[in-house]
Amino acid sequence: MTNKSLQDIKAIAFDADDTLWINETYFSETEKKFCGLLEDYASHHTIAQELLKTEIDNLALYGYGVKGYTLSMIEVALQMTSGSIDLNIIQKIIGYGKDLLNMPVELIDGVEELLQQLNSRYRLVVATKGDLLDQEQKLKKSGLEKYFHHIEIMSDKKEQDYQKLIRHLDINPEEFMMIGNSLRSDILPVLNIGGHAIHVPFHTTWAHEHIDHKIEHANFKSISKIGEVASLLEM
Repeated sequence: MTNKSLQDIKAIAFDADDTLWINETYFSETEKKFCGLLEDYASHHTIAQELLKTEIDNLALYGYGVKGYTLSMIEVALQMTSGSIDLNIIQKIIGYGKDLLNMPVELIDGVEELLQQLNSRYRLVVATKGDLLDQEQKLKKSGLEKYFHHIEIMSDKKEQDYQKLIRHLDINPEEFMMIGNSLRSDILPVLNIGGHAIHVPFHTTWAHEHIDHKIEHANFKSISKIGEVASLLEM
Protein backbone atom coordinates (compact mmCIF):
# COMPACT_ATOMS: atom_id res chain seq x y z
CA MET A 1 0.00 0.00 0.00
CA THR A 2 1.90 3.04 -1.24
CA ASN A 3 1.66 6.50 0.26
CA LYS A 4 0.76 7.90 -3.17
CA SER A 5 -2.25 5.62 -3.50
CA LEU A 6 -3.41 6.53 0.01
CA GLN A 7 -3.55 10.21 -0.97
CA ASP A 8 -6.61 9.49 -3.14
CA ILE A 9 -8.74 8.08 -0.32
CA LYS A 10 -11.92 10.03 0.40
CA ALA A 11 -13.98 7.60 2.50
CA ILE A 12 -12.92 5.16 5.22
CA ALA A 13 -15.35 2.45 6.31
CA PHE A 14 -15.15 0.50 9.56
CA ASP A 15 -16.56 -2.87 10.40
CA ALA A 16 -18.36 -2.65 13.75
CA ASP A 17 -18.24 -5.96 15.66
CA ASP A 18 -14.70 -6.69 16.91
CA THR A 19 -13.33 -3.66 15.06
CA LEU A 20 -15.08 -0.79 16.86
CA TRP A 21 -16.31 -2.79 19.85
CA ILE A 22 -16.01 -6.27 21.39
CA ASN A 23 -18.52 -8.83 20.14
CA GLU A 24 -17.25 -12.35 19.38
CA THR A 25 -16.03 -12.78 22.96
CA TYR A 26 -19.64 -12.69 24.14
CA PHE A 27 -20.70 -15.25 21.51
CA SER A 28 -17.87 -17.58 22.57
CA GLU A 29 -18.97 -17.35 26.21
CA THR A 30 -22.56 -18.08 25.18
CA GLU A 31 -21.46 -21.07 23.10
CA LYS A 32 -19.72 -22.58 26.15
CA LYS A 33 -22.89 -22.20 28.23
CA PHE A 34 -24.97 -23.71 25.42
CA CYS A 35 -22.66 -26.72 25.11
CA GLY A 36 -22.92 -27.18 28.87
CA LEU A 37 -26.70 -27.40 28.59
CA LEU A 38 -26.45 -30.31 26.16
CA GLU A 39 -23.40 -32.15 27.53
CA ASP A 40 -25.53 -35.17 28.49
CA TYR A 41 -26.18 -35.73 24.77
CA ALA A 42 -22.81 -35.07 23.09
CA SER A 43 -19.33 -33.69 23.68
CA HIS A 44 -18.80 -29.93 23.76
CA HIS A 45 -16.76 -30.20 20.55
CA THR A 46 -19.53 -32.06 18.70
CA ILE A 47 -22.16 -29.58 19.86
CA ALA A 48 -20.03 -26.60 18.86
CA GLN A 49 -19.38 -28.07 15.39
CA GLU A 50 -23.07 -28.77 14.89
CA LEU A 51 -23.95 -25.24 15.97
CA LEU A 52 -21.46 -23.75 13.50
CA LYS A 53 -22.81 -25.90 10.66
CA THR A 54 -26.40 -24.98 11.51
CA GLU A 55 -25.57 -21.26 11.72
CA ILE A 56 -23.94 -21.33 8.28
CA ASP A 57 -26.83 -23.34 6.79
CA ASN A 58 -29.27 -20.77 8.20
CA LEU A 59 -27.48 -17.63 7.01
CA ALA A 60 -29.54 -17.45 3.82
CA LEU A 61 -32.75 -17.48 5.90
CA TYR A 62 -31.86 -15.54 9.04
CA GLY A 63 -28.84 -13.48 8.05
CA TYR A 64 -26.18 -12.53 10.58
CA GLY A 65 -26.77 -11.59 14.20
CA VAL A 66 -28.05 -12.66 17.59
CA LYS A 67 -31.57 -13.61 16.54
CA GLY A 68 -30.39 -16.07 13.90
CA TYR A 69 -27.83 -17.42 16.36
CA THR A 70 -30.52 -18.01 18.98
CA LEU A 71 -32.77 -19.82 16.52
CA SER A 72 -29.82 -21.97 15.46
CA MET A 73 -29.12 -22.90 19.10
CA ILE A 74 -32.75 -23.98 19.52
CA GLU A 75 -32.59 -26.01 16.30
CA VAL A 76 -29.42 -27.80 17.43
CA ALA A 77 -30.94 -28.53 20.85
CA LEU A 78 -33.95 -30.13 19.16
CA GLN A 79 -31.70 -32.17 16.85
CA MET A 80 -29.39 -33.36 19.62
CA THR A 81 -32.29 -34.55 21.75
CA SER A 82 -34.45 -35.91 18.91
CA GLY A 83 -37.09 -33.35 19.82
CA SER A 84 -37.33 -34.37 23.49
CA ILE A 85 -35.61 -31.26 24.88
CA ASP A 86 -36.90 -29.94 28.20
CA LEU A 87 -38.79 -26.67 27.75
CA ASN A 88 -36.71 -25.16 30.55
CA ILE A 89 -33.64 -25.56 28.35
CA ILE A 90 -35.40 -23.78 25.47
CA GLN A 91 -36.19 -20.95 27.89
CA LYS A 92 -32.53 -20.79 28.93
CA ILE A 93 -31.44 -20.57 25.28
CA ILE A 94 -33.86 -17.72 24.63
CA GLY A 95 -32.43 -16.05 27.74
CA TYR A 96 -28.91 -16.41 26.33
CA GLY A 97 -30.06 -14.61 23.19
CA LYS A 98 -31.61 -11.78 25.18
CA ASP A 99 -28.46 -11.49 27.27
CA LEU A 100 -26.40 -11.07 24.08
CA LEU A 101 -28.74 -8.34 22.85
CA ASN A 102 -28.44 -6.52 26.17
CA MET A 103 -24.65 -6.73 26.52
CA PRO A 104 -22.90 -3.42 27.22
CA VAL A 105 -20.86 -1.98 24.36
CA GLU A 106 -17.15 -2.11 25.17
CA LEU A 107 -15.05 -0.11 22.73
CA ILE A 108 -11.80 -1.47 21.34
CA ASP A 109 -8.82 0.45 22.76
CA GLY A 110 -7.89 3.44 20.61
CA VAL A 111 -11.05 3.50 18.49
CA GLU A 112 -12.53 6.81 19.59
CA GLU A 113 -9.17 8.59 19.49
CA LEU A 114 -8.67 7.39 15.89
CA LEU A 115 -12.14 8.50 14.80
CA GLN A 116 -11.48 11.93 16.27
CA GLN A 117 -8.30 12.18 14.20
CA LEU A 118 -9.89 11.00 10.95
CA ASN A 119 -13.23 12.77 11.22
CA SER A 120 -12.20 16.13 9.78
CA ARG A 121 -10.19 14.69 6.89
CA TYR A 122 -12.27 11.77 5.59
CA ARG A 123 -15.89 10.73 5.24
CA LEU A 124 -16.24 7.97 7.83
CA VAL A 125 -18.64 5.08 7.35
CA VAL A 126 -19.84 2.13 9.43
CA ALA A 127 -20.15 -0.91 7.15
CA THR A 128 -21.30 -3.89 9.19
CA LYS A 129 -23.30 -7.09 8.91
CA GLY A 130 -25.97 -8.11 11.35
CA ASP A 131 -29.49 -7.48 12.55
CA LEU A 132 -30.61 -3.91 11.80
CA LEU A 133 -32.15 -3.14 15.20
CA ASP A 134 -29.32 -4.75 17.17
CA GLN A 135 -26.56 -2.93 15.28
CA GLU A 136 -28.40 0.40 15.48
CA GLN A 137 -28.76 -0.02 19.23
CA LYS A 138 -25.09 -0.94 19.69
CA LEU A 139 -23.99 2.08 17.68
CA LYS A 140 -26.18 4.33 19.80
CA LYS A 141 -24.84 2.81 23.04
CA SER A 142 -21.26 3.17 21.80
CA GLY A 143 -21.40 6.98 21.61
CA LEU A 144 -19.56 6.82 18.26
CA GLU A 145 -22.46 7.70 15.96
CA LYS A 146 -21.47 11.38 15.81
CA TYR A 147 -18.23 10.58 13.99
CA PHE A 148 -19.85 8.87 10.98
CA HIS A 149 -21.03 10.36 7.72
CA HIS A 150 -23.01 7.24 6.78
CA ILE A 151 -24.18 3.99 8.42
CA GLU A 152 -24.55 0.90 6.23
CA ILE A 153 -25.95 -2.22 7.94
CA MET A 154 -25.53 -4.92 5.32
CA SER A 155 -27.21 -8.29 4.91
CA ASP A 156 -23.88 -9.57 3.56
CA LYS A 157 -20.44 -8.28 2.58
CA LYS A 158 -19.75 -9.46 -0.93
CA GLU A 159 -18.24 -7.52 -3.80
CA GLN A 160 -21.63 -6.32 -5.04
CA ASP A 161 -22.51 -5.05 -1.56
CA TYR A 162 -19.38 -2.91 -1.42
CA GLN A 163 -19.95 -1.69 -4.98
CA LYS A 164 -23.42 -0.55 -3.95
CA LEU A 165 -21.97 1.30 -0.94
CA ILE A 166 -19.29 2.97 -3.07
CA ARG A 167 -21.92 4.12 -5.58
CA HIS A 168 -23.93 5.58 -2.72
CA LEU A 169 -20.87 7.49 -1.53
CA ASP A 170 -20.34 8.71 -5.13
CA ILE A 171 -16.66 7.83 -5.19
CA ASN A 172 -14.42 5.44 -7.12
CA PRO A 173 -13.19 2.15 -5.60
CA GLU A 174 -9.61 3.46 -5.34
CA GLU A 175 -10.94 6.30 -3.15
CA PHE A 176 -12.42 3.83 -0.64
CA MET A 177 -10.73 2.11 2.31
CA MET A 178 -12.22 -0.63 4.52
CA ILE A 179 -10.92 -1.43 8.01
CA GLY A 180 -11.98 -4.63 9.76
CA ASN A 181 -11.09 -7.84 11.56
CA SER A 182 -12.45 -10.35 9.04
CA LEU A 183 -10.30 -11.22 6.04
CA ARG A 184 -13.24 -12.95 4.34
CA SER A 185 -15.82 -10.19 4.78
CA ASP A 186 -13.92 -6.93 5.30
CA ILE A 187 -10.78 -7.35 3.21
CA LEU A 188 -10.97 -9.68 0.20
CA PRO A 189 -14.16 -8.27 -1.43
CA VAL A 190 -12.83 -4.71 -1.19
CA LEU A 191 -9.46 -5.62 -2.68
CA ASN A 192 -11.21 -7.50 -5.48
CA ILE A 193 -13.08 -4.37 -6.60
CA GLY A 194 -10.03 -2.09 -6.47
CA GLY A 195 -10.35 -0.57 -3.01
CA HIS A 196 -7.93 -0.40 -0.09
CA ALA A 197 -8.20 -2.57 3.02
CA ILE A 198 -6.56 -2.73 6.44
CA HIS A 199 -6.86 -5.86 8.55
CA VAL A 200 -6.91 -5.41 12.34
CA PRO A 201 -7.02 -8.92 13.85
CA PHE A 202 -9.16 -9.59 16.91
CA HIS A 203 -8.10 -12.34 19.30
CA THR A 204 -11.35 -14.26 18.69
CA THR A 205 -12.86 -14.57 15.21
CA TRP A 206 -15.90 -16.58 14.14
CA ALA A 207 -14.72 -19.72 12.33
CA HIS A 208 -16.85 -18.90 9.27
CA GLU A 209 -14.75 -15.77 8.67
CA HIS A 210 -11.40 -17.60 8.46
CA ILE A 211 -9.54 -18.03 5.18
CA ASP A 212 -6.79 -20.54 4.47
CA HIS A 213 -4.39 -18.47 2.36
CA LYS A 214 -2.14 -15.45 2.77
CA ILE A 215 -3.12 -12.17 1.14
CA GLU A 216 -0.56 -10.48 -1.09
CA HIS A 217 -1.93 -7.24 -2.55
CA ALA A 218 -0.59 -3.73 -3.11
CA ASN A 219 -3.68 -2.19 -1.48
CA PHE A 220 -3.57 -4.40 1.64
CA LYS A 221 -2.01 -3.86 5.04
CA SER A 222 -2.29 -5.76 8.31
CA ILE A 223 -1.71 -4.01 11.64
CA SER A 224 -1.76 -5.21 15.25
CA LYS A 225 -4.02 -2.52 16.73
CA ILE A 226 -6.41 0.02 15.31
CA GLY A 227 -4.49 3.07 16.50
CA GLU A 228 -1.80 2.28 13.91
CA VAL A 229 -4.16 3.42 11.13
CA ALA A 230 -3.23 7.06 11.76
CA SER A 231 0.48 6.45 11.19
CA LEU A 232 -0.27 4.51 7.99
CA LEU A 233 -2.15 7.55 6.72
CA GLU A 234 0.71 9.80 7.94
CA MET A 235 -1.47 11.81 10.29
